[in-house]
Amino acid sequence: MSSNSPTVRVARWSATHPWRAIGLWVAFVASAIALMMTVQTKQVADEDFRVGESGRAAAMIDDAGLAASPTESVLITAPKGSLDTAKAEAAATQVSKAAADVKGVSDVGPPIWSEKHDALLVPITMSGDEDAAADHVGALIDATAAVQKANPALDVEQAGDASLDAGINDKVAEDLGSAESMSLPITFLILLVAFGAFIAAGIPVLLAITSVFTGLGLYAPVSYLVPDSGTVANVVLLIGMAVGVDYSLFYLKREREERMRGRSTVDAIEIAAATSGRAVVVSGFAVVVSMSGLFITREPVFSALAVGSILVVVVAVTGSLTVLPALLAKLGRWVDRPRIPLLWRLNRRIGAGGISGRLIRPVIRKPVAAAVISGGVLLALAVPAFGMKMHQGTIDTLPQDIPAVQAYQRMQQSFPSERPSIDVLVHTGKGSTDAARSALEAVQANATDAGIATAPADAITVSKDGRTVELSMYAAHPEGDVRNDTAIKQLRDSIVPRATDALQATTTAVGGTVAENFDYENQSSTLPWVIAFVLVLTLVMMGWTFRSVTIAMLTTVLNLLSVGAAFGVLTLVFQHDWFNGLLNYESSGFVVDWIPLFCFVVLVGLSMDYHVFVLSRVREGLRQGLPYDRAVEFGIRETASVVTSAAAVMVSVFAVFATLSMLEMKQMGIGLSVAILLDATLVRLVLLPALLLKLRGRLEKLGDVKSAEDAYAPKPALV
Repeated sequence: MSSNSPTVRVARWSATHPWRAIGLWVAFVASAIALMMTVQTKQVADEDFRVGESGRAAAMIDDAGLAASPTESVLITAPKGSLDTAKAEAAATQVSKAAADVKGVSDVGPPIWSEKHDALLVPITMSGDEDAAADHVGALIDATAAVQKANPALDVEQAGDASLDAGINDKVAEDLGSAESMSLPITFLILLVAFGAFIAAGIPVLLAITSVFTGLGLYAPVSYLVPDSGTVANVVLLIGMAVGVDYSLFYLKREREERMRGRSTVDAIEIAAATSGRAVVVSGFAVVVSMSGLFITREPVFSALAVGSILVVVVAVTGSLTVLPALLAKLGRWVDRPRIPLLWRLNRRIGAGGISGRLIRPVIRKPVAAAVISGGVLLALAVPAFGMKMHQGTIDTLPQDIPAVQAYQRMQQSFPSERPSIDVLVHTGKGSTDAARSALEAVQANATDAGIATAPADAITVSKDGRTVELSMYAAHPEGDVRNDTAIKQLRDSIVPRATDALQATTTAVGGTVAENFDYENQSSTLPWVIAFVLVLTLVMMGWTFRSVTIAMLTTVLNLLSVGAAFGVLTLVFQHDWFNGLLNYESSGFVVDWIPLFCFVVLVGLSMDYHVFVLSRVREGLRQGLPYDRAVEFGIRETASVVTSAAAVMVSVFAVFATLSMLEMKQMGIGLSVAILLDATLVRLVLLPALLLKLRGRLEKLGDVKSAEDAYAPKPALV
């Protein structure tokens, strides 16, 4: 056999030079792992998140040298009942002494009693910037833990930006380890059922694991251009396991199918490369195109997720086209060893598409009814999505078992100074410092009288050059309270303009934590542009691949139905408390704002896998002379086992993320797993074939376009 198809040429070389191909892959993976171990992944900085007026305020603070040193606080309370004053002050003294000996601590302030005398706070100032605080906060946490151990009758807790970040990072690492330990055995078990043989089941898992580690290794140096926001590793694991198993599964299934028809190992590999290999390239390109839509947002979180996902998808495609043919050529028929007798006989008895063949017959007999029922179910599931509420994650959406989260929530209740900050900046000309100070004093008085903020005694600070004056206040309500947004609007729309109107040649800005969250929530949404970009490019790609505008439009509509239904389920699950106990979370009443956008691009890319493989086999049947109805049935039946197995793997991997502690991971896992489940069942088995049958007149010429696949496409046989 011969072909000019690049996928066939690569597969032929790998199959005839297996040890070279395997050696090159091992060297590639080892080099990537070495990069991951030697190059520290760069994390995003606070400057990367600056938007709107709050971003200008933060820049003014930095330029004026008014940036405050990082702080930590240790809270002392009673587990039950009233707080013993003597014991609390003794514990505070122990905290002060222990903290003073910690490297990276520049000052320990005197203990502060709460207004109700039910809590005692020890303020601690760290030296250097936030990075330095992150380096030394671990030792301070250990010192606080030692005081807690020495005072079991009290609650001694620490919170601050550095300790919160440390707790979140530890939880993310714990979740990542949990996801790995759960997803790998589940994936292997599903593949074992699908293949009935250990080696065949292990190959896709091996390729997926190496793809994940290689993707992470390649991202390490790239992170200095596109820094990580802390979620890239989780997403690379999720996407890498899904596509890594999928692509090798498609390829391996086709190679085994051809060997069972009597082909030699090399011929079977070439056929798999010309058919499944080509579909893998198209599917991988679809995922890359979809993920690249995240760059339109120009946000650091999405840019990092896009880069990590694209890298792992490219690695997975490369592995399935290179090292996989080499492994199959070297193993030969040993790929089906050792067999599990019961599963092996069961798979052989059912055959390819045995179950789906029975399911599709009613669809072929009554396509209109099938389309109406399945489409109606998807639309009904999608309806709740119109009521979806989105909001940025808050302290309440973080895992409540993180000690720093609990401490921070308690601090906000007893100490207003621990609530989110509100900063008002005035930059004016020389000689106008007193006027600017007077204006900010008026802002402080009006904000306090309106009940939207509180301020300490030393709330106003002046820069060394006297040109920038800062008013530092604290929100009247805890973090995440929507009433804080009203405070920002009042300050910007009325209080600050009235107080500074008489000042000449001044620049004002309202910033701080509350304003940053407000600006981030209210910046111009790029979601419509991302949706348009992804849909247009994938539509063009499908039209070019199958030379059919109808196929392109059909695929786009089905993708939107699957995504809409998944968003509807996401809304029902997380905006209500129906599943709180089952999924171990407390409903936040909203969906975290970045989840729908990310899920959309991932789902459009991944769902293309199924459509490409199913439609390729339909086209294959038409090229071999089957009547149109039979070709549709042939396409569904021949892809049934592989698509079902691939979907089972994806759903299981995504469902694992729904069990993790981070609410964002739960929401992402539910959204993705529901969409893939619906796409592999209602869409692929019912709606897609029903619509293909109703569009007979537009698609009967689907098999007329010739390609490199034709030299390898076997004569289809339907029983």
